[in-house]
Amino acid sequence: MSWLLAIFAAVMALVAPAPPPVAGVADYQLGGAYRPTANVQIVTRDRADKPVKGTYSICYVNAFQTQPGELSWWKSHHPTLLLRNPKTNDLVHDPGWPDEALLDISTQAKRAAAADVVGRWFDGCAADGYQAVEPDNLDSWTRSRKLLTETDAIDFAKLLIDRAHRARLAIAQKNAAELSSKRLGFDFAVAEECEQYRECGAYTATYGKKVIEIEYADNGRAAFRRACKTRAGAVSILLRDRDVVPAGTKGYVFETC
Repeated sequence: MSWLLAIFAAVMALVAPAPPPVAGVADYQLGGAYRPTANVQIVTRDRADKPVKGTYSICYVNAFQTQPGELSWWKSHHPTLLLRNPKTNDLVHDPGWPDEALLDISTQAKRAAAADVVGRWFDGCAADGYQAVEPDNLDSWTRSRKLLTETDAIDFAKLLIDRAHRARLAIAQKNAAELSSKRLGFDFAVAEECEQYRECGAYTATYGKKVIEIEYADNGRAAFRRACKTRAGAVSILLRDRDVVPAGTKGYVFETC
């Protein structure tokens, strides 16, 4: 039987979803889709937008919180999957993004139900031609007023990883550097401001060169310059404006090492 297991493992390795090209020039287009420059190899877009042909395309999905503008949909279709303060029954919102409410992933049943909703979005990304998904807000438990735990996030993440792989999509760990060492099964990492907060080593220790690093211009350019000096050619590094607005829009910033 050992030879059968070896063959199975070899076959799975051949068909495993491929992560983004190492140190590929990446563009982060969450504020609106636009034509990337000719040298761009990796493009991340919101799941409502189509991928870019000829690039490695990553589908952004707000997996642990509601997407801005979609709260009414959640209230109508899945009200029990929205996290509420048990004392007031008010929804728990992300204080940094008050138009985003946290999903309730506090029980196995709710995690399964939420993973089914998000998983259908993953399937849509795959059908559109994306190669990978980036599920955001893995660290929502830190903003949950202690109503969610790190274990809840880990267990939900594992469901999403399985669902992405079944759709033949690679899946990114988005932020939450403290979870990198858990080796949950993500295929690569997307790390915002890891040089700014001196966290990049946590990602590279687990993912090696399979990291996309995004620094933001409103912090100045010192962190971006340090990142380029330290890791250029080893991981993907880009500098963007905080609102990731489309090219040609006021405030647009896009630089790579």
